[in-house]
Amino acid sequence: MDSSYLKQHSQSADANTMFDGATLTDLQKSLLAKVDEYGIKWAERAFKYDREASFPTENYNDLKEMGFLGLCVPKRLGGIGADYRTYTLVATRIAYYCGSTANTFNMHNANSLWTAGMVDDMELTDEQRASHENNRSIHYANMLAGKIYSQPFSEGSGAAAGKHPFGTITTRKGDGWIINGKKIFASLSGSADYYGVLCTEDVPNASLADTMFIAVPADAPGVSVVGDWDPLGMRGTVSRTLIFKDVFVPDTAQLMPRGMYIKAASQYPHMFMTLTPCYMGVAQAAYDFSVAYLRGEVAGVNVKRRMYPTKQFGIAEMYIKLQQAWALFHRVTSEFKRNPSRAERMRAYACQYTIMEYCAEICAAAVRVCGGQAMLKTFPLERMYRDSRCGALMLPWTSEICVDRLGYGLLYNENERDD
Repeated sequence: MDSSYLKQHSQSADANTMFDGATLTDLQKSLLAKVDEYGIKWAERAFKYDREASFPTENYNDLKEMGFLGLCVPKRLGGIGADYRTYTLVATRIAYYCGSTANTFNMHNANSLWTAGMVDDMELTDEQRASHENNRSIHYANMLAGKIYSQPFSEGSGAAAGKHPFGTITTRKGDGWIINGKKIFASLSGSADYYGVLCTEDVPNASLADTMFIAVPADAPGVSVVGDWDPLGMRGTVSRTLIFKDVFVPDTAQLMPRGMYIKAASQYPHMFMTLTPCYMGVAQAAYDFSVAYLRGEVAGVNVKRRMYPTKQFGIAEMYIKLQQAWALFHRVTSEFKRNPSRAERMRAYACQYTIMEYCAEICAAAVRVCGGQAMLKTFPLERMYRDSRCGALMLPWTSEICVDRLGYGLLYNENERDD
C-alpha cells in the first residue's frame, strides 16, 4: 500500500507526543525525527511481515544502521543513553509505523534498560558491582555491534505474573551455569542472537528471590526453537517456543547479579510497562488512518466521507479516548522512579489497562467509522484491529492482572489484611 498519507498525518502523532512542546528534550525530538525518516518504509513492509508471519529483519537492519540497537545503552559505554521516558516515546513512534517491530524492539531494549541505571541504584557489594559492570559491558558491546537480544518470559504458568518461581532452572557448574526449561510465546525466536532468560537457581526451597537473568546465545548447543506461529495479530513478532536442554553458559552471561532481578522488579514496577508504548502507537496510527481515510487522502480512496454526522461523531469518540490514553501515558511514564508511591503504582496499573483496552476500542471504532472497504488487506486498518487485541494479553501485566491489583491495592493499605 502507498503510505504517503503518513507524511502529513504523522503531525497528529507529533502533537500527541508533544513533539513541539517544551517537555521534550532535544534528544527525544531528534530520536522521534529519526524514526520518521524510516517509518514509511516500515509501514509499507508491515503488510508482508503480517501476511507471512515473518520477522521484520529489514527493519532491524535499519535500526542497526540508526544506532538504535544501543538506544538504552549508557552513553559512557557507547550507546545513545535513552532513559525510561525517552525509550517509551521512541517506542510509540516505532509502533505508529509497525506494531510488530515496536513489540519486539521492547524485548531487545529491556535487556539494556533494566540492567543500566536501575541496577546502578541498587544496594550492591563492591564485588557485585564490579562483576555486573564487566558482564553488561560484554552484552552492551554485542548490542552496539548489531546483535539482537530477546527476553522470553512466559512458560504457560503464573511465573511471569510473579505468582511463583520460573520453571526454567539453572544449575551451577564450574565457572558457569546449566539451563533447562521451556519458554512459550518467545518473541524474536529464531531471529534473536541472544535470549535474556529469566530462570530459577537450583537451590533447596527455591523462591522468586532465586530468579536469575541470563543471556543465552541462540546458537548455544541445546537451544532449539519449535512449534508453529500463526496467531491473530502481532504476527511479525514470531513468538515460537524455546527449548533449553542442558545449555551451558559462562558466568559472564548474567545480565543482573544473583538475587537482583526480584529486587529490581519490586522497586521499579514501571519496568513492566515497556510494552504499553507499542499499543499507544497503534491506537494513534488507527486514528490517523481513519481521519485520512474519511478525508479521501488515502491512496485508492477517492471519495470523501467526512461530511456525514455519524462519521464525525465516530471520529470524535475515538479522539476523546485517544487523548485520555495519551494524558495518562505522559503522566505515568514521567513518574518512573525507584520505590514509587502507592498512588503512582496504582496509576501505572490504570495506565497499562487503559491503553491496552482503549487501543482495541479505538481500532474497533475505526473499522466501523471507515466502513467495509477499509477492511481490505490492502489497507493497514484490519491489521491494526487484530494487533490491538493482543495488548490485553501481554504478560507480566495483562489487563486482568492490572484490574486484580488495582482492586486490591485501592481497598487495602500496605500490608493490611482481613482478620
